[in-house]
Amino acid sequence: MLPRSARALALTAAFLAALPVQAQTFSVKGLEGVARVPSNARDSQGETLGGFGSGMALVPGSWRRQGDQFTGGLAMLPDRGWNTQGTTDYQARLQYFDVALTPALTLTYRKTLPLTDAAGTATTGLDPGDATQAANGFPPLPRAVNGHVSMDSEAVALAADGTIWVSEEYGPYIYHFDAGGKMLAAIRPPEAMIPRRNDAANFSAGETVKGEPQSGRQNNQGLEGMSIAPGSGHLFAITQSALVQDLDAADPRASRRNVRLLEYDIGRAPKLIHEYVVQLPLYSDGARSGVAAQSEMLALSGHQMLLLCRDSGGGFTAKRDASAYRIVNVIDTDGATDISGKFDGAGDSIAPGGVLRPGIKPARLTPFLDINDNAQLARFGLHNGAPNDANDLYEKWESMALAPARDAKAPGDYFLFIGSDNDFITQDGMMAGKPYKDASGANVDTLVLVYRVTLPGIDRR
Repeated sequence: MLPRSARALALTAAFLAALPVQAQTFSVKGLEGVARVPSNARDSQGETLGGFGSGMALVPGSWRRQGDQFTGGLAMLPDRGWNTQGTTDYQARLQYFDVALTPALTLTYRKTLPLTDAAGTATTGLDPGDATQAANGFPPLPRAVNGHVSMDSEAVALAADGTIWVSEEYGPYIYHFDAGGKMLAAIRPPEAMIPRRNDAANFSAGETVKGEPQSGRQNNQGLEGMSIAPGSGHLFAITQSALVQDLDAADPRASRRNVRLLEYDIGRAPKLIHEYVVQLPLYSDGARSGVAAQSEMLALSGHQMLLLCRDSGGGFTAKRDASAYRIVNVIDTDGATDISGKFDGAGDSIAPGGVLRPGIKPARLTPFLDINDNAQLARFGLHNGAPNDANDLYEKWESMALAPARDAKAPGDYFLFIGSDNDFITQDGMMAGKPYKDASGANVDTLVLVYRVTLPGIDRR
């Protein structure tokens, strides 16, 4: 067992105080390892192997233990490609890695799985200008100027049957793919989430059509988190921050707290069965306060999930050296109000002016693991804050996966993997057949951290 810092202990104490008795042994044992993938690495398509920390899933059946060594496979999900200077014709894909914890953590790139539409045509990361027509069981899908379906992928779940679920931000939709990467189906969320401009659905994220929608998901704030609860056939998805109609228009960033958590039965035909409100955490960096938007969700059971929330604009290459908030929280829907079907129409609001409606009880949220804990980071040569160098954590941490420790003396122990999204920032990049250099002048490697945690009563194996 690794020693905990005082800050980690304080977070654990706060967590335990807020949890019901049966869950009061959840704890963080410490940071076990760090892996780094260079910013200029290439995948089998010849393109920059970046951004793949946007989503992560342990490959079912891959995790093995031999003595004190662990091996397995991780499927990691890039978002829409290099886009710090505009979107790119980057095909959505999964990047597969072999992972080893021996005890050093290593990631070895294995293969790329490109994702296509139902006809086998490549998807694209380009900002959508219009939409396809609903046909063959599919709703209207975001479409770019090149005629391809636009995807801004953000979360991935691998089902036991070998199929793949991906949530994204343009729709914001949830897509179902076969094991070969061909689209099988698409879930259109409640109409309240669909971005609308001039009373019509419009999927642009602010590039093709400038400005925010009048209702629905904010630009680049769609279904950032998604996960399948173990053994349940239930899929959960959650918006990164509040919908446009659930904000205070005078101060959107400070009022984007009330987000919607969807629960689908993904049996024969996906069906929305529950919907809850989660209130995102508040933070202060001493100079300003704000709402920490969520960047990833991982279901532990049918009612408990890990939720990674963070601030923005702090870290390597950013204006501020340090982040004020990067914390994995636990949310619990037990006792929360089920709002499914009540505020799901176009423009319907759960929080007019950013204030949650009376009578809606949100899910319980409790802090669990602080990624910014410098006592833990320093053990592996990393830090949060000055100096602003390649060992200062980059701003975006957006993916999580769990693997069992398989320790007879600690049967509730798991390894929690947390990955960063480097935004494809490199000075030696290749995308859509063209080399590129990011205007920042920086090279941002992708980092994956692995923590040992205790989660008794959870069966995610």
